[in-house]
Order: sequence, then C-alpha cells, then structure tokens
Amino acid sequence: MTGIYLSIAIALGGALFLNRNQAIRRLLVVCFTLLQVGFTVYSFLHPGASGEAFFRADALGLLMLGVLTIISIPAVIHSEIYLSNPRETNRTRAIYCAALILLITAMGAACLSSHIAVTWIFVELTTLSASALIYHHRNERSLEGTWKYVFLCAISVTFIFIGILFLSLALRQTGTTDLSYEQLMLHASALDPSWLKLAFLFIFTGFTAKMGLVPMYTAGIDAKDKAPAPAGALFSSVLMNMGFVGIFRIYEVTAQTSILPWANTVMVISAILSIFVATVYMMRVTNFKRMLGYSSIEHMGLVILGLTAGGVGYYAAILHLVLHSFVKSSLFFQFNQVYQTYQSKSLPDTGFYFRYNLAGALVVLTGYFFATAIPPSGLFVSEWMIFRALFEGHHLLLLLVVMILLTTIIWAFGRSIFAMLFAAPPQEFDASRVVRIHPLHSLSQYLLLALSVVLGLFPPDSLVALIQEAVQSLPL
Repeated sequence: MTGIYLSIAIALGGALFLNRNQAIRRLLVVCFTLLQVGFTVYSFLHPGASGEAFFRADALGLLMLGVLTIISIPAVIHSEIYLSNPRETNRTRAIYCAALILLITAMGAACLSSHIAVTWIFVELTTLSASALIYHHRNERSLEGTWKYVFLCAISVTFIFIGILFLSLALRQTGTTDLSYEQLMLHASALDPSWLKLAFLFIFTGFTAKMGLVPMYTAGIDAKDKAPAPAGALFSSVLMNMGFVGIFRIYEVTAQTSILPWANTVMVISAILSIFVATVYMMRVTNFKRMLGYSSIEHMGLVILGLTAGGVGYYAAILHLVLHSFVKSSLFFQFNQVYQTYQSKSLPDTGFYFRYNLAGALVVLTGYFFATAIPPSGLFVSEWMIFRALFEGHHLLLLLVVMILLTTIIWAFGRSIFAMLFAAPPQEFDASRVVRIHPLHSLSQYLLLALSVVLGLFPPDSLVALIQEAVQSLPL
C-alpha cells in the first residue's frame, strides 16, 4: 500500500508542477488530500502492516503520520488562501503546490520507513521540497535563506550517511548486513561499541538540522522565517517530528547497549544548549516568525530531556511532541493574518491587534498561553511529566536550570505577544488601510488549539496505547 501511495502522490505532484490551470490545480490538491487521509486511515486499520519491503506502520510511525495528516489539511487550506494573492502567478502556484505535496509525502514515508537508508533518502527529499517552498518569494532574502538551508541540510545528510557507514561497521561482526531497524534491534547487544558511538554521534548530529536542536538548529530558523507561513507551519511541527523519529530509531538501538549513558549525555548537552539558545534569542528577537521558531527549539530540547530522563519521561516526550505540533502550527497559520494587518513581520510594527482582528488576536493570546504550557494547555501535562522524570532521576540541578530558562522564555515571549495585542502601533501605522479578515479564517487554528487541550488533559485510550507501544523497547 505504501508503494501505491508514493506512486500516486508523486504523480499528482508532477501533474501539479506541469499544470497551469487553476481549477485543475485545486482538483489535484483535493485528490492528494483525500489520498493522504485515505492512506492514514488504512495505516491505522492495518497497524504493523508493511505491504512494502522498506516500510512498516509501527506505533511511532502511525502517531507521526496521524499528526502529519491532521496538520496537512489546514496547511492545504491556508496555502490556497495564501496563493489567492493577485501577485502570485500560475507558475509560482504550481511550483508551490508540487513542492508542498512532495514535502508531505516525503515526511510520511520517512516516518514509516523501516530501514535507515530509506529514511535517509526521504529526509533528503524533504530538503529538496522544502527548499522550493523557502524560495517561493524569489527575492534576495528568500534566496539567502534557501542556500543556507540547502547548505546546512547537505551537511546534515552527509553526517547521517557517514553515521550509516559506521553503523554498518558496527554490525559487521554480527554476520548480517541488513540495516533495517528490526535487524538492528535484534543484534543490538552484539554491535561493536566503538563503531556504534561514532554512528550515533553522526546520525544524531545530522538529524538535529531537521529537529531543530543544537548544533544545527540554524537551518530551521531561516527556513521558517523565509518560507510562506503555511509551509512554516509544517517546518515547525511535522518536519521537526520527522527529525525526532530519525533520532528515536537510532536511540532505540543504542538503548539496548552499554553505551546508553554516554548517548544520554550527548543528548542532554544538545537539549540544554538548545533551550539556552532559545532563551537568549527569545529575549532579543523582533521578528514574529523567528520568535516562534526559537520557541520550537525550546520545546524540542524539552522532548530530548524527557527521552533521556527515562521512566515517565518516555511517554511525556512523545506526548509533548504531538501537542506542540498542533499549538505551534496554529500560531504559524495565524501569522498570515498578522502580516495582512500590518504588512510586516517585525513586532515593533504591530499593536492593538485585538482592535483590528478579534478572532485572530484570541488565537495569538491562547497560542501564547498554550505554547508556554500555562493551564489549561495540554503541554502543561507533558512538561510536568518531563519535570517529574528529571526529579525522579535525581537530575535536580538540571531541572533547576531548565525551569529558570523556561521562566525567562515565558517572560520574553509574553512581552512581545502582549505588546502586539494591546500596545499602540507606531505613529506611522495607517489604521484606515487595515484589511478586515473574516473570522472563519481562524477556525482551523481554534480547532488545532482545542485538539491540543483534549489530547493533553483527556487523552483517548488509543493515543495512550500507541505512545506506550512506541516506547516499550526502551529500558525502564
């Protein structure tokens, strides 16, 4: 089934790239959306089924595929709104839609991949498709953001490739050359520790570019800033989730070996540095999209801390990842309305947003509370469990440092958001030219925020079971 899905999705993407008719473009996009939903439903109805040699719908893959599909639907809708701008041409619309479909397809395939080399291939495809979206505006700034993203991601996939080579050397003495995750787990205890350390270090570092962690976090920041907001919503949520899947797969293997404490140390250093970097930049940044991007880095650092803390932290890490996806994507979808109002993404150019767009301002205010894990945010539940895991693991100093950094982020984030909502705009701002935005354009954001609350405070049994199944191979 995965092969059929990939074939049809790629064919639709190719047709979109060649097409210049608006009605046909919309029809093709609708067809892809139905295909994505249908493939996701099929995967959930056939858990563990493969149908292809290199794909398997395991618990983690299903979770990430489900989140991807849910966020892809409003991404397609908001992309259509974004592309309705008269300045867009049929050519730019065609390239945008083709790249968007290829990105969604590649992310879904990477999450369901059962072989590390196949994962690597689709990670590279996300770089190519994301680059086309980043360059959509075709100006000097978007060109700069594109080449930076391509350059850093090229380094990252090279690191992953080198890590795969080291992993094959670690596997050599087991008598097999199969690099599927199933075989790696089966032979984990027999892997050569020295080669495995090198493999983990390179693979982890490579995937930090996608997940948004130190040392390669800068690739994602520029991408989210320069790309259209609907694409930025995918970059800040499901693309980061795909990066986590890559890290989690190799971490599962490492967790069965004697080098687990060493791997945890590497990941903790990256996580705490990521939260620190996010804190420093959140106090200084004046660009709304970059501010949201640094907020995502903070949350990815928390996810890694939960994973390394163990115990309830395993569950909390994946729950946090899911909830963050819905909250952060809603804020990126809202950015288009902010930009329509002020014709700027600079926070000092904004003000009185409640007066100009009440429905959108409520999204921004609610999104701020939810992104900073203030109740009733579902992220409050997952963050609390991560703190609990750190406390129970006797990482008290680390917990104290993290809480100080997060408190600073709450203050810095809130200072900017409340100024946007309630402070007066600059004197040169002409309120008479403000475009009135229909409240229905904010509906998808309310639904995503509501979903983050429901899944956090009242998680369905099916979600709990999937997360528990995803982490069952990790040591207690």
